[in-house]
This record gives sequence, C-alpha cells and structure tokens, in this order.
Amino acid sequence: MPRMLDVSDEVRSEIGDDEADRLLGGDRAPDSYECTSCRTPGDTYSDPTSTVLFVGDETAVLAFAHARCIPSQVVPVAEEQLAGAVRSINQAQTDVPGFPGVAAPAPSAVVTPTAPPAVPAAASPALGAAVADDRPSAPGQAAILGITCGLVLHGKVGHASLVVEPTGPVGRPGNTSGEDEFLDLLQDAGFQPVADLDETPEQLPGWSVLVAMGKLHAILQPAAAGGSTGWWQAHQPLQVTDAWRLAASQLSEVTMYAVPAGTVGRQPREDLLRQALERAVSMGQVVAASLPLAGT
Repeated sequence: MPRMLDVSDEVRSEIGDDEADRLLGGDRAPDSYECTSCRTPGDTYSDPTSTVLFVGDETAVLAFAHARCIPSQVVPVAEEQLAGAVRSINQAQTDVPGFPGVAAPAPSAVVTPTAPPAVPAAASPALGAAVADDRPSAPGQAAILGITCGLVLHGKVGHASLVVEPTGPVGRPGNTSGEDEFLDLLQDAGFQPVADLDETPEQLPGWSVLVAMGKLHAILQPAAAGGSTGWWQAHQPLQVTDAWRLAASQLSEVTMYAVPAGTVGRQPREDLLRQALERAVSMGQVVAASLPLAGT
C-alpha cells in the first residue's frame, strides 16, 4: 500500500531529490507518528501526511503532521533553539530522520533587509504572549518586532489576533532618513488599512500563522520560489491561551494587526489592548489581514 505522504518542493530542495524519493518510497518514513501540530496519532498509510522540515543555520530535523493541520513546508528555527524546539517532537516520534548539515536559508523575519529581526517573547497571563523587551532601539540599530496575542471582538465574535509593533522605525532598503515605512511595506504586501475594528479583514493569500504543539512559532509569508518562508519567528515558541487557540482553530484563521512603533505598546489586558487599537485606528495607524492557520 502506498504511503499518503506529501513532500513539498521547498522541502525537497532542502533535503535533496534522493532523500525525498526515499521518503515517498517508504524507506525513511515512519508507519505511524504523532502529529507535530495537534499531537494526535497519524498513520502514513491512511492519513494524508505532510513532511515539515525545521531548519536552523547548520542543522535540520524532519517531522510529520496531518496534512489537514499543516501543509508540507520548511519552518526556519533559530539554531540555538532548534534542539529544544524539536526535542519533544523527537521524543514523541520514532524513526524520525534527521538531516545534519542541510543548508538552511537565513530566517527572514521581515519583509525587507532593513526591517527588524524576530525577538524572543515571554508569556503573558492575560493575552497569551507578549514581546519580552519593548525598549526602543538605539539610533542606527535594527528595530525589533514585538508580538502580542489576544482575542479581539469582531462584533460579538472573538477572533484570535496578533498585534505586531516594532520598537523603532522600519525603512525600505537604502533608506537612511529614519522615516518609518513599516505600514507602507505591509500594504505593499497586501495588508489593508483598518477603518472599523469590528470588521474582519480579508484573507491574505500565501500568508499564514504557524501554531504547532499548542504554541505560536511563526508568521509565514510567500517565498519567491514558491511555498512559504518565515516573516516573523519566535526565538522560543510562545505559549498561547486555550481560548486564543480555540478561537483560531474554530475559524481556521488569525487576524494580524500591525501598527507603527510606540502606537499600542504592551497592554496587560485584552480590554486595554482593544482600546489602544481603537485609538490607533482613529489615527489611521493600523493595517490588518486575516491569515490562515497552519496548525492547531
């Protein structure tokens, strides 16, 4: 019986045609596995299964997931966090092949080279996750993207949401004026200005939010060569609340809001987060999109 295994083009390009063919032929794929997203059992003979390659600067580890949870893709992971990020996967699965030395692309945390890199984040009891360090960046330093997770009501329905706010101005490549073009860059990518916080923004094709093992891992954007790549990535996967994860799973999407530096800040409660967002909306300082959920 053939295996129901999907190896995407981007995963194939990382592990090589020979290894991909061995996987598809069953030589290197397990019969059963624990899904790296929902943590329930899967069977490569009866369940459509995705290969998910977690890559660092020098190492990579292959995991398996239900195709309904995560499409086959490459997920950039900071090298210093790779061992810890995948340890639970390897402990839970048997015969998971590793690929040491696989050349991995540098994680792209932002839409341009001058935009901020990913930042580690710490748990927040009220909102699920918040950036650990929101101090303004020093002149000449790259800004840092802060992420806050919370439920935002669209009418009477709570939507799992991310608020992305850099610690300083974000400019286009070559712009040394210090002018903040963060929202312009995101609008170029398809994000739309928000006029009413109660309205659900349109989905943005090619973008997604990766939630695996009950934690927020990354925001993914379309890759030039096809597939997806990291736009923002947590140095350590962020624990989110059960309510946030449930809302994301029920709607199969997450609303991403983006604001300029110093607009919303770190808010300890969801009601305060909404108030800050409403003020930013009134000033025309919010863009947003609905991003499909990759994972559960």
